[in-house]
Amino acid sequence: MMKRLLIASAVVLGAAGAGLWLMGDADAPTMSMPDTVDIVRGQALYAENCAACHGANLEGQPDWRSPGPDGILPAPPHDETGHTWHHADALLFEYIKLGGEAALAQQGLEFASGMPGFGDQLSDAEIWNIIAYIKSTWPERQRAIQADKNR
Repeated sequence: MMKRLLIASAVVLGAAGAGLWLMGDADAPTMSMPDTVDIVRGQALYAENCAACHGANLEGQPDWRSPGPDGILPAPPHDETGHTWHHADALLFEYIKLGGEAALAQQGLEFASGMPGFGDQLSDAEIWNIIAYIKSTWPERQRAIQADKNR
């Protein structure tokens, strides 16, 4: 039981450490969302490319805070119950385009992530449309907090 608790604590602390980087602004990419995005197209692209893992209603996979047997965390929700709104647009873009491991590796962090990169399947504009759609579903409080991350 104690060994299991220590492993779980290490995983949570590791994820929290990655989360702190993800929330930080110092090393985040400097790109920003274009002035013009298509939320309706973003919703369709989300359904085609993201919903299989992150849920049709942005609800994520069950037990998304606990790593699976492979040590990888399940896909988190993108609604207000998840942590997506804790991160700046530039990081969300890089995570989608490059994939989780590659996006974090650019920052010198090793982190096992199940998130694949979509840069070969989606254009930059399509990625921004998906992000805009996800953000459009958040309550005002989460949108305001996330907007501060982009400043």
